[in-house]
Amino acid sequence: MSTSITRRTTAAALGLTAALVLAACSNPDDGGTTEVAAAKGAGTKINLSPDQRRITTDKVDSIAAEVPLKIRKRGTLEIVDSSGSAAPLTFYATDNKTIIGVEPDIAHLVAEVLGLKPHISTVSWENIFVGLDSSKYDVGFSNITDTEERKEKYDFAGYREDNLGFEARKGSGLKVTGPKDVAGKTVAVSSGTNQEKLLIEWSREAVKAGLKPVNIKYYQNAGDTYLALQSGRIDLYLGPNPTAAYHAATTGKTEVVGTYSGAGATLQGLIAATTKKDSGLVKPLADALNEIIHNGTYAKVLKRWGLSSEAVTKSEINPPGLPRTNK
Repeated sequence: MSTSITRRTTAAALGLTAALVLAACSNPDDGGTTEVAAAKGAGTKINLSPDQRRITTDKVDSIAAEVPLKIRKRGTLEIVDSSGSAAPLTFYATDNKTIIGVEPDIAHLVAEVLGLKPHISTVSWENIFVGLDSSKYDVGFSNITDTEERKEKYDFAGYREDNLGFEARKGSGLKVTGPKDVAGKTVAVSSGTNQEKLLIEWSREAVKAGLKPVNIKYYQNAGDTYLALQSGRIDLYLGPNPTAAYHAATTGKTEVVGTYSGAGATLQGLIAATTKKDSGLVKPLADALNEIIHNGTYAKVLKRWGLSSEAVTKSEINPPGLPRTNK
């Protein structure tokens, strides 16, 4: 990894970990909250109840006018998100049915700028892309990484840095900085993700260096993955760093032992609003994201979920993404 990307990704990861130091567990007396200590030590409560009291913003007529006519006439923005529970990205409130997290919060703000009613559907990871391909959904807000391969079929409007985290049992003594550190280890990862792509390529690099390959494992859900981690059936879990940091902070049983840019060694990865290529929606999405960045509501949402360290200063359309070869 280049020195600049290493320093920036590590700094972001450390900032996120500091922001998610657990101060108290879920409190049923106040409707369900988790209190975390902010980077400077001040306690911040994360609302886990179905009554989210989301940050809101106003419609911007000039940006709303950019939305394709078909969508404007319909009046709704059809948003797709992952059905997997991954706090603080997308997960369920204390009623086990209300979708909450940073991803739905940002999606709501974008829809408001566009003057549309947000309608969020949650599906399995692979069906996010099936639905975008068929135009069943207008846009995906689901921690989707901007990649060069995906650009063949989709347009992207970036809105958050993409950093990955290696999570291990607390006190494991493991540290991960590159392929040699995962050689011969049993590592869980989600299928079809850029994390999986990174892990497969690191395994190949380890074998080329005369080391053992990575023993890659796949589980149906996060609960099964963490049970395997705690029982010692796997050594590490590679996933989005926000999820790893949040889980480590709220359980006290695991820790983040390594981070990496979601775009590989030479580029800071980006999470992006994802729409079908040439749908006509990517420009209004980027303009709406830049509006909430400029008016301050974006920063409030990230702070609300402890993700201020992953903020971007501008949403760009189809910026450089994860290369086809990611090392």
